[in-house]
Formats: sequence, C-alpha cells, structure tokens
Amino acid sequence: MKEFQENTRDLLERLNTDGSVGLSTGQVDAQRERYGSNTLTKEKPESLLKRIAEAASEPMILMLIMAGVIALIVNIIRATTGSEADFLECLGIFAAIFLSVLITVIMEGKSAKAFEALSKISDDTMIKVIRDGNTVLLSQKDIVVGDIVLIATGDRVPADGRLLQSSGLASDESALTGESVPAKKDALLLIPDEKTPLAERANMVYSGNYITSGYGKMVVTAVGDHTEFGNIARELTSVERASTPLQEKLARLGKTITILGIIAAAIVFVSELISFSLSGGLTLEAVLDAFVTSIVLIVAAVPEGLPTIVAVSLSINIIKLSKQNALVKKMIASETVGCINVICSDKTGTLTENKMTVSAFYDGEWKEKTGELHSDWLVHNICLNTTADISPDSSFIGNPTECAMLSFYQNSKACKISGKSYKEERSDHDVLHAFPFSSELKHMTTISKVDGKIISYVKGSPECVFSMCSLSDDKRSEIEAYIVKAQERAMRVIAFAHKELMEMKDYEDELHHNAMEKDMVFDGFVAISDPLRADVYDAVKHCRMAGVDLKILTGDNIITATAIANELHILDNGRLAVEASEIADMNDDELLQMLPKISVIARSTPSTKMRVVKLLKSQNNVVAVTGDGINDAPALKNADVGIAMGISGTEVSKEASDIVLLDDSFSTIVKAIAWGRGIYENFKRFIQFQLTVNVSSVIVVFTSIILGFKAPFTALQLLWINIIMDGPPALTLGLEPIYDDLMNRPPTGRSDNIISKTMFLRIGLTGLYISVIFLCQYMFNFLGATDQEMTTVLFTLFALFQLFNAFNCRELHATSIFKHLLKNRIMLLVISITFLLQILIIQFAGAFFGTVPLGIIMWLKIFGLSFSVIIISELVKLLIRRR
Repeated sequence: MKEFQENTRDLLERLNTDGSVGLSTGQVDAQRERYGSNTLTKEKPESLLKRIAEAASEPMILMLIMAGVIALIVNIIRATTGSEADFLECLGIFAAIFLSVLITVIMEGKSAKAFEALSKISDDTMIKVIRDGNTVLLSQKDIVVGDIVLIATGDRVPADGRLLQSSGLASDESALTGESVPAKKDALLLIPDEKTPLAERANMVYSGNYITSGYGKMVVTAVGDHTEFGNIARELTSVERASTPLQEKLARLGKTITILGIIAAAIVFVSELISFSLSGGLTLEAVLDAFVTSIVLIVAAVPEGLPTIVAVSLSINIIKLSKQNALVKKMIASETVGCINVICSDKTGTLTENKMTVSAFYDGEWKEKTGELHSDWLVHNICLNTTADISPDSSFIGNPTECAMLSFYQNSKACKISGKSYKEERSDHDVLHAFPFSSELKHMTTISKVDGKIISYVKGSPECVFSMCSLSDDKRSEIEAYIVKAQERAMRVIAFAHKELMEMKDYEDELHHNAMEKDMVFDGFVAISDPLRADVYDAVKHCRMAGVDLKILTGDNIITATAIANELHILDNGRLAVEASEIADMNDDELLQMLPKISVIARSTPSTKMRVVKLLKSQNNVVAVTGDGINDAPALKNADVGIAMGISGTEVSKEASDIVLLDDSFSTIVKAIAWGRGIYENFKRFIQFQLTVNVSSVIVVFTSIILGFKAPFTALQLLWINIIMDGPPALTLGLEPIYDDLMNRPPTGRSDNIISKTMFLRIGLTGLYISVIFLCQYMFNFLGATDQEMTTVLFTLFALFQLFNAFNCRELHATSIFKHLLKNRIMLLVISITFLLQILIIQFAGAFFGTVPLGIIMWLKIFGLSFSVIIISELVKLLIRRR
C-alpha cells in the first residue's frame, strides 16, 4: 500500500513517529540509517582522459585517425626508400583530429551538469519541524523520514510528505507534473486507487515544489534519492546517450568505403607482385614501391576530409542557429534536428505561455475583449478579494489565478478611468475580515468597507457561487451556456458575487456566515486560460507540411490537453487523446501498435515520457522532446534531440537538453529543423563530390596498373588532387545556403542511407565517365599531347573534371545548377582561385609537380573536355524534369 492510500494513524505508526510530538532526538539517527539522508547521491564525474577517449572514439574521428596513420606510414616508407615524402599532409590530418576532439570535449564535456542542476533544487534552507514536541528550525539536509514539518504559503517543500492537516493549501507542481494550475491539497482525502497519477494525489506534497496558498502539516515519507525528484535524478544519470542518425550513417559509410579501398589496394598489391615475378623484377625496392602504390590507393579511397567537413559545417551552423535563437549545446544535434520526424512536446510553458491569463469575461454580457472591463463590482471583487501581487517587472507573486485577475484589471478601461492600481484600490478600502479559499468550501470571501458600506465579496467555482445567488432559471441557463463555451476552450471559470451587509457581525459564527452567503447578487465571471504562444499555430502547421508528427505529452488533465490539441488540429483524421493510466498496463507491443494514432497523452509522468520516446525510437523514428520542467529532463536526455526552453525552462531541463531555445518560441524549432535539413543536404553534397573523386581516382589508378601502365599521378600531383577533394573547394559545398523547398519534403529516416539511390547512380556514372575519358586520353591520346605533355595533360584534365563536377554536386535533385548558381558566392570564389592555382602550377611550378607548361590551344581543349561533365549532367536532368 502506498503512503497516499494509508490512513494517517497507520502511516504514523509505520514510520515510528507522532503527529503532535514528532521524532525524538534519539530517533533521528536510526531513521536516517533506515531511510537515508535528505541529499541526492552524486555520481563521480568522468575524468578528462575518459572524455577525450570518448570524443576520439566517434566514428568520424576514428576514420580521420586511420587516414592520418595511413598517411604517416606512406610518408615514412617514402622517406626510408629515398622517395619524396610530405609530412605536412600528416600534420594537417592530425591537426584536424586535435581540433575535432577539442571542440567535442569543450561542447559536450558537461555530462554531470544536469545532475548538478538537480541538486541545486535542494539548496540548503531552514525548515520548521516539530521535534520532541517543540517547533524548531532545521537545515533541509537534516530532515529525515518521520519528521513532522510545518508548511505555509511561499515555502518550498523539503521532502515528499503525507499531509496531516491542511487549510486552503495549494502547491505549484508544474515543474514535476506539467499541470499549470496549482494543485489543491486536502489532508483528509483518502485515495483508494494505487494507480492514481501523481498530479491527483491531493493528500501528498512533493520535494522541490512551492506552496502557493494556505498552510499545513506533513509527515515526511521520503527523502533524498527516494523522493519523486530523486527518482528523476536516477533516470537522468542512468540514461545512456545513443548514437545519432548521422553518426550511425557515417559509421556505415566509413566502414564500407574503407573495406572496399583495402580490397582494391590488396588486389593492386598482389597484381603488381605477380607482374614483377613474371617479368623477373621482384626486388625489395619493387615490393616497397608496390606497397606504396597500394597505400596511396587506400588514401585515395578513404574520404579523410569527411570528419573535417562535418566538424566545420556543424561549428559554422551552430553560430548560424544561435542567431536564430537556438543555442546548440551538443554539436551533432545541429544536424540531427533536421532528421526529426516526431516531436514529443510538453504543453505547459512550451506550447503555452505558462502564464495564466484572463481570456474572456461575463459582466451581464459575454466579452472576449478583456480591456472592456468597467463593472465596479468585478473591479472591487478582483482587487479586494485577492491576496496575490504583481511585481514591477510583471512577474506573478502568489496564486497564478489571482495574479491573472489582477493583471486583467490593470490592463482594463476601468483601471485607466479610475487611475487607480489594484494596490491603491486595496489601500483606499478597509478589509474587515477574510475567509481564505479552501478546497472544502471552493470559494473565498472578503468583507470590506467600501464607500461607507459593508460589502461581502465572494469568488469561487460557478456551482458554488450559483448556490449563493438568486437567479432565474433562464438567466442561469444563459450564464451556464457561456461557462460551457469557456470550458470547451480549456478555460478555468471563476465566478463573482456580492452582498451588502447591514452591519458587521461575528461572521466566524456559522449561523451568521451562512446568512451572509445567501441571496447574493451574481456579478459575473472571468474565464482564465494558459494561452497558446502566438507563433505555435503556424509552427505546428509547418511541422505538418514537413512530415513531422507532433505528440503532446503533458501532465495536465485530459480535458485541457484535448482542447489545446483541437485548437492546433492535431486530433484530426482519427487521432486519439488518452490518459497515461490508459496505456500504463499495455505491454510494449500493444502500445507500439497504438502510438501512431495517439497524439495526446495527458497526466504523463517522467517514466511515461521516457517509455514513449524509447518506443518511438525503436520504430526507427528520429525523436525530439521539448520541455521546460524537471519532469521533462529524463525524456529530454534520452531523445535524439532534447529541446529546452531558455527563458521559462528549469536549469535541469536546460542541462539535460541538446538545444536551448533562447526565445522559448516553438517556431524556432521549425527554423532549427530547416537548418538541420540544410546541413544534412550539405553533407550529402560534399559526400557526392568526394566519393566521385574517390571512385574516379581508384578506377584510373587501379585500371592503369592492371593494364600495365605506370601510375598516372606523381605523389605531389596526388596530394594536390587530395587538397581539391578534402580542402577548401570541397568544404565550400558544406556552406550551401538553405533552399526554399526543404520543408516541403519528408524527413530523412533513421535507417535511410546517407547515399541515396540517386546519389549512388550519379557518383557511379560520373566517376565512370571521368575515368573512361581519362583512360582514353592515357591510352589513345585523342587530345594530341606530346610525350612530354602527357603527364601534365592527364593531371590537369583530372583536376578540372573534379572542379567542374563540384558544380553538379551542388544540386542533389533534378534542378539545374544555374538556378542557385550565385547563392554560394564563397564557393564560386574558392573554385575560381583553385582554377587559377591549377594554371599557375602547370605554367610556373613544373619543377615541383613534374609538369610542363601547356599552350593556349591545349588549355582550351582540356577546359572544353572537362566542362562536358556539366553539359551531360544538365542534359540528363532536363530529361528527368520533362518526364
């Protein structure tokens, strides 16, 4: 039996304490030994070396390390055999490794931050506790199970506890449950159902939440790690970050390319050994040359620039996203966000403003223009029959519902006409007596002296206020119709009434109190809501267009959650709204079948959110979780992308997330998805370009050697081709701007290969075309080069083919390259400079590169032939568009 189900006598007996006297001094140590202390256990932080090792074990970093080691071996062999070695190439690769690891450690080396932030919630404060029959102040960390704690408005609850007494008690549990309205508490309530959700356990209060009204007495039932917050802390530290879709795809790609490169290199090495054996030239020097050739082939095959482009692109786009109000904390998330196809969003503070607002009112007629308030009766009831306040910076102090009403008055015509703030209204009239709100009475009454008259003001639930008023059936039906209209829109209705009293009596007396609350005059009501953020409607619409499914996982009740979902049209087409209790008993297979139809899960707990996220990921979805509360933190950390609110979010949710929205705007998520998709497409552009170079270079080297020709490139020429392949010309493809149609396409699936079928065909056919033309020139010399020019012509032809093909790689679809030609001006500049450098190398650096100057006619022939790679690509795309 849970503590909220037990009667208080049995609970006190089980916990070995007394509700009036509390624990004795001698009992405290025994209770601490048995139930634990009121602190959260801290995990040992990871060492710097471990963090560096983890950063270096990323698939793309491992690929870079492998390329660096291979390059180092190649150059050591070259140096030992008297060939020309270039260790600057190795230095460049290892510098890239160092920078990538450094960035990763700095950006992601805060694994314990979420837990540290959670611990801050339990910062040491002084608590009123009854011990040995005396009320004493104790440090929060000294509280133990069985302590009797006194709580009142403004206090933070120091531990989980069962209420023994309560009067008008309410607790703000939004950070834990997602419920935006303070939870009313009742010490006398007995809850029979063990599965009652946390948000409905009205006889319990929970650690870390604030008391918004009333006072009470509780017995501590759980401390430290065993509290609800402690359970979240354990889930938070036990969550292991799974690899992201991009990391998985890069790992698969790198493994495939490396295996194919090694196989090709092994075939070349064996072929050369056989050739040397048959010709009788099998010497140590020949074997080393064959080994160098095979290693060079591996270097040509492995895309060592890929990790660099990933790091550079992600770093640049992190800066760009920060300008869009999205602070990316984990580098890889700036790309992963583009693959999102499911967003699991909290409601309170994420889709809504988490600030109670009067959205409509009734003062004889229904009004949705809230500035139109001018009823003196409503004004006095709002100002005099409330105890909350609003700070100078407009933040709420006290009960959020009362604060919403005060804000409603402050912005009304009535306030402007009178020129009086609610504080001045209070100071101008004497409050003679007040009966605070209680869950039993469901209303609050204040007796005030107004303009020489004694007036009783009541506010409370409509049913309660109706019972105090004399209303005709027709009038009541009319008012109730407006109330239903408000409730269908997830609004909370507070009704008002007043009565003029002939004289001040002892209204504490039950007889006089009952007489005072009869035959009252009904003044109207206000309809209060937690409104949707202004930008949410368009953002959700754009998500739908982009093929991104939105699911609301909220701690709020089913009625409010359904109303919000209907406003956003996410329950259309037979989608379902359910309560967490309805799916709790389902096994994973049953829930997996229902999840595609479910769009709202009300009364969601942290464990419910975690379960849903894990099941969605098991179906190969790329899942984002948005939230601002402590209850959202485990799901934020377990998602592919955790997105926290920067303004309203708790420190725990921010630290557990990958991206923090600096403006708390849901529409910023849509912008981030667009940027993420753009980054992903830029990777594909770069990969398409680099693999085309790889394929063509492997084919020409492999085929030349198999056919008995010498390798077509010298070491320095191959280095220059690698610079084109991995250096600035290739990197500028990662800077392609975001195209307009990105959000009209379906998201990329987790299991989708980063190389699509279209890309595969383009890489294969373009690489084959370049190789065939190159080999034809090598074998048949149709350009008419002299024997001295042949090496130079081959080198230049291959380099220019790749540079022109870079333009083809800018477009991944059937769009012409000329549509967006001028949008990436950095690329145009870099490619132009590379063309110029190629000319300068050939004409003036022959001694270094083993080339000879070419005449203008030969240059024109080479330019024309290499440009054909663009012409053929454009003709093919034209045919596709026409089809």
